Amino acid sequence: MPAHGGVTRLPIMANNATDISDSLLEAARGGSEVAWRQLVDLLYPLVALTIRNHLRREADRDDVAQEVFVKIFANLGQYAGLQPFDHWVSRITLNACRDWLRRIAARPLTCHSDLTDDEREILERTLADDAPASDDSPAMLHELLERMLAALAPREQIVIRLLDLEQRSVQDVCSHTGWGASKVKVTAMRARRKLADQMQRLERRSPPP
Repeated sequence: MPAHGGVTRLPIMANNATDISDSLLEAARGGSEVAWRQLVDLLYPLVALTIRNHLRREADRDDVAQEVFVKIFANLGQYAGLQPFDHWVSRITLNACRDWLRRIAARPLTCHSDLTDDEREILERTLADDAPASDDSPAMLHELLERMLAALAPREQIVIRLLDLEQRSVQDVCSHTGWGASKVKVTAMRARRKLADQMQRLERRSPPP
């Protein structure tokens, strides 16, 4: 496999995967190191953004990215063009994220006693439908949501992030993951129920105002 440790990484906000031509793919399949390096340069923004959206720990992301590119290179000959190439790459990346989440130790459900004082205050205002009192509240709410999502199963985390956080359609999620619509919908329903149960537990354990 051509080395790619020194490949210049493009800005994460860019997505150049749609610029990949059939001739470039053919050259990469043929073992061209130049083509492979160019392919990595074009794919890295898409891969990095997908991983960043699904893996909370920054320290894990580079390792998963390396795994993704190994899998892309190993399976490039199997890509038959039946779906957009960036969707094929997204599917490999999401599966790698799911596998990584399975490997790491499962985190317990968040309890009220686990929250910081600031998080408790934000939660209590949120449950009371009060407006956040500081500019830091959205960041704290995001951190609380991340902790709750971490308690879900890997597939549930991925589906909720795609559907509810990235606002993708069920059809788009199916295209990027390879999962059927029924599996996506059932997974989302199960994940939302778990998140609602977590919130109810937190609400019950919150001290009265």
